[in-house]
Amino acid sequence: MQLNGSVAIVTGGVSGLGEATVRRFVAQGGRVMVFDLNEARGQALIEELGGNVAYRQVDVTDEAMVKRAVDDTVATFGALHICCNFAGIASAAKTVGKEGAFPLGDFRKVIDINLIGTFNVLRLAALAMAANKPLDEHGGRGVIINTASIAAYEGQVGQAAYSASKAGIVGMTLPIARDLASLGIRVNTIVPGLIHTPLFDALPESAISSLSASVLNPQRLGQPGEVAHLAQYIVENDYTNGECIRIDGGIRMQPR
Repeated sequence: MQLNGSVAIVTGGVSGLGEATVRRFVAQGGRVMVFDLNEARGQALIEELGGNVAYRQVDVTDEAMVKRAVDDTVATFGALHICCNFAGIASAAKTVGKEGAFPLGDFRKVIDINLIGTFNVLRLAALAMAANKPLDEHGGRGVIINTASIAAYEGQVGQAAYSASKAGIVGMTLPIARDLASLGIRVNTIVPGLIHTPLFDALPESAISSLSASVLNPQRLGQPGEVAHLAQYIVENDYTNGECIRIDGGIRMQPR
């Protein structure tokens, strides 16, 4: 599938990995509907990038809201070919800490947004993609790209909820790829390591240097643009399907 002329949904698209992906897709001739909660930043992206970008304020856990936004995407751009799920939240709490057991509501919120929210968007996006005419001789109709984390494999102290949510995304990648194969829809997951998103901007340089030194090679934090580049590769390489692809400089996380 070519990005030029394609239509994509990008959740969490006003910052970090999502924003970098929006920018890359538009630069390659794609049209993007951004799903996010930050309306001011969404409108700023439209003003900067022009008519190939639209924005809808979307809570990925809200079934009706997502369905309306997917329908709006097709109405605005004429089709839907790509869905990139970047929306998510982090969490840091021990199972049993100084203040007692991990609050169940906090655990449930992380699962609800990261895992169930991802599935909510992709299932409705896939329904829209299924209506596409085949784009090639093999019946390809669309591509879904989810985002996990190396915490899915090597979760650290305090990452029980976050790791569980991201492991769920890894675990559902192949079954969903199998579910959607007959519709010509590919499903893959990007598994980032330490990527220099705005979350890291508040850290002192010494902390950044320490984190960078833990990466095998190159010894630095990854850049959002590198994740966006991988998203482009997944879209354009039609033989990539059912995969969870690490992009982490070879790091293997330690307990702390």
